[in-house]
Amino acid sequence: MDIKENVISVTPIAYIRNDIGGKFGAPRQSGLCPSLMSDIVFLKEYSDDNAFRGLEDFSHLWIIWGFSMNGLYSWSPTVKPPRLGGNRRMGVFATRSPNRPNPIAISSVRIEGMGRSRDGHKIITVSGADMADGTPVYDVKPYIPYTDSRPDARGGFSERGLLHVLEVEIPDGLMNMIPEEKRQALREILACDPRPSYLPDGELPYGFPYAGMDIRFRVKDGRLKVFEIVPL
Repeated sequence: MDIKENVISVTPIAYIRNDIGGKFGAPRQSGLCPSLMSDIVFLKEYSDDNAFRGLEDFSHLWIIWGFSMNGLYSWSPTVKPPRLGGNRRMGVFATRSPNRPNPIAISSVRIEGMGRSRDGHKIITVSGADMADGTPVYDVKPYIPYTDSRPDARGGFSERGLLHVLEVEIPDGLMNMIPEEKRQALREILACDPRPSYLPDGELPYGFPYAGMDIRFRVKDGRLKVFEIVPL
């Protein structure tokens, strides 16, 4: 087999639009922050309504997307998963690390609606995405429960992350700076702990852009406290 004959070129068909302003702060997996809304905005050449015919009968969607915020990267056969403390190596194909031969990812999301922008771009609104604003989308496929759902599947070391949830404290005066419809998603993002897992609790401040604001917080003894919110 001539491997060169099987090389394909992949280009974005859409981009993600949401309130996550960068890689830091984006949920680590899809579904962890169900209140986070995102728009999949399709390029004009892929916005033909015929391409979406029948999708309204599905509740969930697979998104194939690219790790576009990692800058220059090189693939590695082993990586250090954050939820293992950042010091234990696992095989890259046993993880969802971006340091892969092809920096692509797949996520399942709930379809919340479909529409069209004023300038004619097809839009699918979804909840529970784990991508930042501007992420390129290479394909979407309907989620099919009888084949895609495996109740007896094992999650390996990834299941340890289910136990790591922070208490979140946001003073009312600061929370009032966030639009009401965006507050629950912010709480969910913070509860999942955006920090690198290998860093211990302490007084070190962190921040990330969300909904046009810089959310600044500290974590101590399993409790996250937002101490400042600054308009960007």
